[in-house]
Amino acid sequence: MKLQVIGCNHRTASVEVRQRLALAGNEIPRVLENFVDQFPGSEVVIVSTCNRVEIYTAAEEHLPSFDDVVRFLATHRPASDDIPTEGFYHYRHAEAVRHLFRVAASLDSMVVGEAQILAQVKEAYRIAVETETTGPITHAWFQSALKTARRVASETALQQRRVSIPSVAVGDFGRRIFERFDDKMVLVVGAGEMADETLRYLREEGAVMVSVVNRSPDKAKELAAKWKGTAHPWEHLFAALDAADIVVSTTGAGEPIVRFEDFRKTVSPRYERPLFILDLAVPMDFERSIGDLPGVYLYCIDDLEEACARNRQERDREIPVAEKIVDQETKAFLTTLQQRISGPLIRRLREDWHEVKEAELARLFNKLPDIDDKAKREIRIAFDRLVNKLLHPPLESLREPSA
Repeated sequence: MKLQVIGCNHRTASVEVRQRLALAGNEIPRVLENFVDQFPGSEVVIVSTCNRVEIYTAAEEHLPSFDDVVRFLATHRPASDDIPTEGFYHYRHAEAVRHLFRVAASLDSMVVGEAQILAQVKEAYRIAVETETTGPITHAWFQSALKTARRVASETALQQRRVSIPSVAVGDFGRRIFERFDDKMVLVVGAGEMADETLRYLREEGAVMVSVVNRSPDKAKELAAKWKGTAHPWEHLFAALDAADIVVSTTGAGEPIVRFEDFRKTVSPRYERPLFILDLAVPMDFERSIGDLPGVYLYCIDDLEEACARNRQERDREIPVAEKIVDQETKAFLTTLQQRISGPLIRRLREDWHEVKEAELARLFNKLPDIDDKAKREIRIAFDRLVNKLLHPPLESLREPSA
């Protein structure tokens, strides 16, 4: 039984290369079917995300070569015949097993500990199962990878340590103020990548009501449409602030767009209804003194960076524990795999030696017709002991994962 993974990720290939190679979810079944047609006897799963494109293959005997797989991938992507192969890696057997386990456990992610990659690995495996391009080897391989990821999640705090600013803002700071987000009005001021990523975390926490205010009406409408929200003109900023429970501000104004006096005059007091402001702009969009008002919780990028740094240090202490789990599961999987490979051979070896032993005993007993039953038993025991001792080294060697 042979296993390998060939692919590239955020560390080995540029975003331009990854974008050219990436496969959309609805394309993958056709590519999987073409792969097993072109390489009969192969099992295959494809993991394609914004940060990695990887082809996992397994077979009882012969695997397609590195060049074969890269050529295959190039033929299925437009303008990919000149993809630089130095951006690809090729892991075999134990290295391939360990790589998948690290990917599923989020140890190979751009942000170590992020949970999204496990869902992506599950989805890749599901698509391959439904397309019928998996088999006994890939089933065992991917199910063991999911088991490894579950162990890392339950036995370490790796995924509990948020390290990106939006994730810390929502998960660490937002949860201190609100128990639930599904009944909260979210106002986004600006429409940059940081705002979009923060909305993603808020949506994961249950937020559904979104308003967007931006100096560019088109950008406001685009972001609002993506999150099924409502765009408002810039001049309605203070009215939107008054209606909001959560504010995410990410403009590049260069000076505060909301000053203390204007806020105090136009936004209703928040005694019974907290206002959570995430000011992710540099310099700040909200004057710092606004956070001194009752019921207003204002956090800036510096507050979040400090929390990110603490979480990063705590997360880094969890990584060796997670790597140890990966090593344990890799060894266990390889041992099981080796037993599946060597089991029939061990049985055949035992049967052959048993036949030889019985033939030699029969020949010996024929030559010694006068020995009694007790002597025969002693001779048989000695033969059994000798055969077991002679078989022990080769059998142990066959059982070793490295064999």
